[in-house]
Amino acid sequence: MRDFAAGVGYLFKGQRWVVRHGRWWGFGMIPALITLVGYVAALTALVVWSGDLADWATPFADHWASPWQGLLRGLVVAVVVAASGLLSLVTFTAATLLVGQPFYESLCEKVDESEGGAPPAPEVSLWRELLVSARDSVQVLLRVVGFGVLLFAAGFVPLVGQTVVPVLGVCVSGYYLTAELSAVALQRRGIPQRERLRLLRGRMPLTLGFGVGVTLLFLVPFVTVLAMPGAVAGATLLGRDLAPVEPDELVEPDAEEPAESDGDVPIDLSKD
Repeated sequence: MRDFAAGVGYLFKGQRWVVRHGRWWGFGMIPALITLVGYVAALTALVVWSGDLADWATPFADHWASPWQGLLRGLVVAVVVAASGLLSLVTFTAATLLVGQPFYESLCEKVDESEGGAPPAPEVSLWRELLVSARDSVQVLLRVVGFGVLLFAAGFVPLVGQTVVPVLGVCVSGYYLTAELSAVALQRRGIPQRERLRLLRGRMPLTLGFGVGVTLLFLVPFVTVLAMPGAVAGATLLGRDLAPVEPDELVEPDAEEPAESDGDVPIDLSKD
């Protein structure tokens, strides 16, 4: 329980960090706002057409007597919308991180610097980083879909589907949300995805404490956009704990340069 509570603590630490650095908070919300518009449009279309989708998926019930036809198709609609919401919860973070890669690279670096130094920036181009992030996100998504299919099937089991499955769903979402949010910080430390997942499994209570907290927070409408910068900051702090960098490997801010104000939010797009 102590590690679980510590994981939740990283979420609050990240939110406090962006509150203290307000312009970075606004800066970090830009990718989430862009992604949110697309997701709202897609989910709205799904809800509007969910009845037709249920009719198409259950042609065998066309001649069923009332109320069984309505109950079955209502259940299909509820399951499809719920599954889509769960999938959106997980993929929203991946999509936002992909859209906002240069934004969150800068935010992650700033958090590292404020906590005592950042690791050296990886010697790869921006486009290479985007490709690696997209590949890793697809691999995570495939794992999530696999768990989603199992949880979907288990959802029809009486009692288990209404008690155990929702808890497992939140834990699965929390684990993979942590994997996505900490990817920026751990990639900066040169840790590939397989090793990142191993690190998270090795500290599972800590990982779930952070991830479950983020999952529950993201369930509140539009809070995802407000909380995303703090979640990235918190995941960076978590990454510093999971993979500490040796002091002689840290890149300290240039002492001869004037201190960067909280409002300065440069994005390094010079890589090619």
